[in-house]
Amino acid sequence: MSHSPQRTVLVTGCTSGIGHATALRLHQAGWLVYATGRRPDALESLAKAGCRTLPLDVQDDASMQAAVERILREAGHIDALVNNAGYSQSGPVELVTMPQVRAQFETNVFGLLRLTQLVLPGMRARRQGRIVNIGSMGGRLTFPGGGVYHATKHALEALTDALRYEVAGFGIHVVLVQPGLIRTAFSTAASSSLEGMTSAGPYGAFTGEVERITRESYEKGSLAPLVGSPEDVATVVEEALTSYEPKSRYRVTWSATLLMTLRALMTDGMWDRFLARTYPRPGARS
Repeated sequence: MSHSPQRTVLVTGCTSGIGHATALRLHQAGWLVYATGRRPDALESLAKAGCRTLPLDVQDDASMQAAVERILREAGHIDALVNNAGYSQSGPVELVTMPQVRAQFETNVFGLLRLTQLVLPGMRARRQGRIVNIGSMGGRLTFPGGGVYHATKHALEALTDALRYEVAGFGIHVVLVQPGLIRTAFSTAASSSLEGMTSAGPYGAFTGEVERITRESYEKGSLAPLVGSPEDVATVVEEALTSYEPKSRYRVTWSATLLMTLRALMTDGMWDRFLARTYPRPGARS
């Protein structure tokens, strides 16, 4: 990493949750933090804390280019990028509209990839840098009703693996952080994304249960004690950015460790039967 007095980091999705906690923690640790998000007004608390804030929409190429160019003008270089912006589009695969699917991939995959492309030339020229992608345990397992979201996180696993190898020779480390259940507004947004899908129809009862499980799993049930906080993820991101030899992957929370381990040990049939203890099967005859 850079030996300059202050290292510069660009963090996306800082309006709430993991991004907000990460930006604040890195600022407190002495980084020059550029905290970004689609709604500048939601970044005011970070600006007051001392972060530099910028509007950045990962679905808008011009917005991403403008943000990177401004940081390079002001700071001279970008030492690290934390790709955090993302959301969950829930719903049965058959019912999620193609505009919804495209928007999900634009935010969770394509925007992340494009922003990474924009910062890499400067990192390569300086032969140092860190890229931390905020993935999910959902990149290694799949819950019913979340196929489109999980597809984006599975894609992120592949992109991170390829990129890690391709840029290592330039002195750049690429790390994937895999949070489990984190208590943020994420679950509320995921639940809200089911709006219009819970009415009668072949998936009506199933979608209603997915909405309930999504809403309640962070607060009650067997996994509730294993839920983490945005600060838990921020702590791991700081470790990934500062370790001399960072791990390629970091799991965050016991829920991630438990569920990812179970999935690795189970066959597909065993996993489906495990899920059937919680989720109803659409179309199953009683």
